Amino acid sequence: MDEPQPIVVARGVSKTFDEGPISVDVLHDIDFEVAQGELVSIVGASGSGKTTLLHILGGLAEPSTGNVLVDGQDVNRLSQKARGDLRNRMLGFVYQFHHLLAEFSAQENVAMPLLIRREPPEVAMQQAADILERVGLGPRLNHKPAELSGGERQRAALARAMVGNPRCIMADEPTGNLDSRTAESIHELLVELNEASGTSLIVVTHDLKLADRMGRVVNIEDGRIGEHEGG
Repeated sequence: MDEPQPIVVARGVSKTFDEGPISVDVLHDIDFEVAQGELVSIVGASGSGKTTLLHILGGLAEPSTGNVLVDGQDVNRLSQKARGDLRNRMLGFVYQFHHLLAEFSAQENVAMPLLIRREPPEVAMQQAADILERVGLGPRLNHKPAELSGGERQRAALARAMVGNPRCIMADEPTGNLDSRTAESIHELLVELNEASGTSLIVVTHDLKLADRMGRVVNIEDGRIGEHEGG
């Protein structure tokens, strides 16, 4: 039986930023892949290149050298439109700050990726309601972000990332702005959603408790990676 194809693959990825006359090497010859349903955390000191790597894996930034494949497609060979379509279908994104749109309800915010995909509005809104129910926000569908607590806003952001049934969620410090108790509830939710849906999860985090919940821990130091098994 054939091995399942990795969802995300990086081969020889390096990234250099030019700051005036100075070039800063952030990532060096990264080889990395994530299997379907795998839980991976990326840890390392501030400035080590964690977020840069996540953005490159998600097609939000381009490597200086190397290739990134998402579902077998070379992201950087795609047009901007095709890259956006691939991200919308295959990937979900969660950030430290929720990036919910203030003028829309939780349900409308969560439905947005499906509306961008041109799903019928009634279908998008029903799927948004269903996933918000799963993350414990069923009674809060019509609340705007300002009417939600920090933890509720992050749950809504996670629901938005999950609503299109992506193959992989990429999360950048998803608990970095939360107190420890609320962060723990988000840890539990991430693992539960992974187990229920088989969605792969790549999490950049300083939170070692969260990192240890992942199956694999990738440590970035000076733009290079090492790995060990999570807890």
